[in-house]
Amino acid sequence: MSITPESVRQLLSSEDLGDRLRAVNQIRQLEPTIGFELIQSAVNDSNSRVRYSAVSQMDTLGAQDLELSLNLLRDLLNDPEPDVQAAAADCLGALKLHAAFEDLQQLYNTTPEWLVKFSIIATLGELGDPRGFELLKQALVSNNELIQTAAISSFGELGNIQAVPLLSPYVTSSDWQVRYRVMQALSRLGGVDAKSLLETLADDEVEAIANEAKQALQSV
Repeated sequence: MSITPESVRQLLSSEDLGDRLRAVNQIRQLEPTIGFELIQSAVNDSNSRVRYSAVSQMDTLGAQDLELSLNLLRDLLNDPEPDVQAAAADCLGALKLHAAFEDLQQLYNTTPEWLVKFSIIATLGELGDPRGFELLKQALVSNNELIQTAAISSFGELGNIQAVPLLSPYVTSSDWQVRYRVMQALSRLGGVDAKSLLETLADDEVEAIANEAKQALQSV
């Protein structure tokens, strides 16, 4: 049976959870304009699994109407399920919806959910809003190592060289994954101070870090 907008619409209105989940998955096979229309009902589904699956497609479908997407995703930041909130934050960054920065900031400062905090910090680099710098500074000293690591990566994406001295203490972190993220961030940031730190990382005991740091030094 072929997948059509009408067949997907019928599945979306089914009382059966499996039907609705299947419908959301089938939206991927439809034209984006049609998919965006249909996804709007799915993001308001009564079941959190359906909502999560639907909002996870907003990073691609949302470009059809950025203003409407902004409103939908803002509402989803208040979803009762952390997974849905986190996915909404991811999509706001992917769509570069700068108008949602204050919403993301407020949620970061009020949510008790580490996953939501992590997604917000991880998406700030992609969002590319300069206001994110202060929030990344806050996340860098989080007692959650995953949030810390996300902040390091986002500093690199944000591109503000004022992040270089903030990243400096992590060049000698005991966690090689942290050092690897720092190396990547410094490679993006560039500048004299970043070069000095990359020279240290070029002698790292982990071969992958040392090799990539040496490569980065050729272009810094």
